Amino acid sequence: QVQLVESGGGLVQPGGSLRLSCATSGIVVSSLHMNWFRQAPGKEREFVARIRAGGSGTDYADSVKGRFTISRDVRRTVYLQMDSLKPEDTATYYCDVFYRGNQYWGQGTQVTVSS
Repeated sequence: QVQLVESGGGLVQPGGSLRLSCATSGIVVSSLHMNWFRQAPGKEREFVARIRAGGSGTDYADSVKGRFTISRDVRRTVYLQMDSLKPEDTATYYCDVFYRGNQYWGQGTQVTVSS
């Protein structure tokens, strides 16, 4: 069973930082493309960051480039370091993986940046 559990969200002031974690089971994160995306109320889901399988290549949405950093440990956890947070970063953040023809995601973790 593939499971992804996000944590680390919370309330933060503009300019502050948070580190989100995605704890996984049933997969080895180093062998898969792992993604973060987010969704604000009334908005479509938005791609945030990706770390590629088998290497350290990363991709970021233009809106977060230079402020967010995606990383992973050896096999089980994916991280999203978020710095210089802005009110427009407020959303529910989800970890995501496409594995053996199926998309999996966690329950999400809420990030609220006060204005």
